[in-house]
Amino acid sequence: MKQNIGIIVNKLRNATTICCDKSKRLFSGIIHCDYKTLLPRIKEFYRQNPPLNTLDRYILKKFLSTFALSIVLIISICVVVDISEKLDSFYETHAPLDKIIFQYYLNFIPYFTNMFSPLFVFIAVIFFTSKMAYNSEITAILAGGVSFRRMMKPYMVGAFGITLLCFILSGYVIPQSNKIRLDFENVYYHTFKNEVASNIQMEVTPGIILYIDRFEHSENRGFHCFLQKFEGKKLVSFTTAQTIEWSPSDSVWHMGNWMTRSFDGVFENVTAGDGLDTLIDVVPMEFFINEEYAPQMTNYELRHYINRQHERGMGNTQPFEVEYHKRFATPVCIIILTLIGVSLSSKKVKGGMGLQIGIGIALSAIYVLFLEITAIFAIQGNTPVMLATWIPNIIFAVVATFLYRRTPK
Repeated sequence: MKQNIGIIVNKLRNATTICCDKSKRLFSGIIHCDYKTLLPRIKEFYRQNPPLNTLDRYILKKFLSTFALSIVLIISICVVVDISEKLDSFYETHAPLDKIIFQYYLNFIPYFTNMFSPLFVFIAVIFFTSKMAYNSEITAILAGGVSFRRMMKPYMVGAFGITLLCFILSGYVIPQSNKIRLDFENVYYHTFKNEVASNIQMEVTPGIILYIDRFEHSENRGFHCFLQKFEGKKLVSFTTAQTIEWSPSDSVWHMGNWMTRSFDGVFENVTAGDGLDTLIDVVPMEFFINEEYAPQMTNYELRHYINRQHERGMGNTQPFEVEYHKRFATPVCIIILTLIGVSLSSKKVKGGMGLQIGIGIALSAIYVLFLEITAIFAIQGNTPVMLATWIPNIIFAVVATFLYRRTPK
């Protein structure tokens, strides 16, 4: 037994010595490396072993250029239509030209670019791939020994790049631009922000229930306020106030003409006064948040707001959850639609590109229809929000797999 233990200890000692020697050599190589020649060596390596060959760059260039051109065209049309629709309102409200350009349309373009990206990636892929197939370029590529799977590489590189860009834009860049754009619309086009909230009731923290009959945002003041405190299912105290006012300078609430009833078994203690400063874990802005604010929140803000509303027992989070999950599902659909587009249009057909482009537009319309229907189901509460948001992607992923397997290779 002792002999076996000794053998094991020796093996562990040898293994430790070997690891230490390798670590010393690694750190010695890092320290004594000639960094002046490192960058040229890396460049030479990638020159001899490029991640994308000439064919990949050719396809990727066609992909991105066709997509960029189609997006520029559709955004130009959207801007012209939007100007014709809102020009009278801008004139009546005396909207300054610099604000129209820099506050509205400069933030209008990223929003609609991100919205249309999946569909126009799909149309762009079908358009230039069917053109390549019609010119027998796809046939030449496959006849040259390049497999269909290998030919998909530049398509997937382009799709992943656009997917990542859309995810960053939708989650972190566009919400900030939406705030500026929607604030402009609220002033110069149509007012959607409420200045008065009624019948506010929420659980601000576990066991603390707040009710305000009416709250005016301009004055930061509410009327007829009730504040109930529970321990489990037992009511501990009940506070009423004729007015409640938010003080942004010190972040406290001031109650006017208040009265508190505290309960201890069968005993009741009543206190009252003209003014009382108290801390309530809520700010006035939370009384006015509606679904119009969802596009103005970053991913973190949306997730935080949804969790906070769930903790308070609020049931109006469906539009916010739909917006949150769409920011993940929509970029992913770019990859799925790219695969469908290549599978549909890589085969040369009689009659040219018209049929393939028509199929692409029809599938795009079906995708948009699915997206809107499932969003309505989620908002109405008939379907779990996450499942409803991802159903179009799941269906189209099955279609993409089927088409890919049936594509001649």
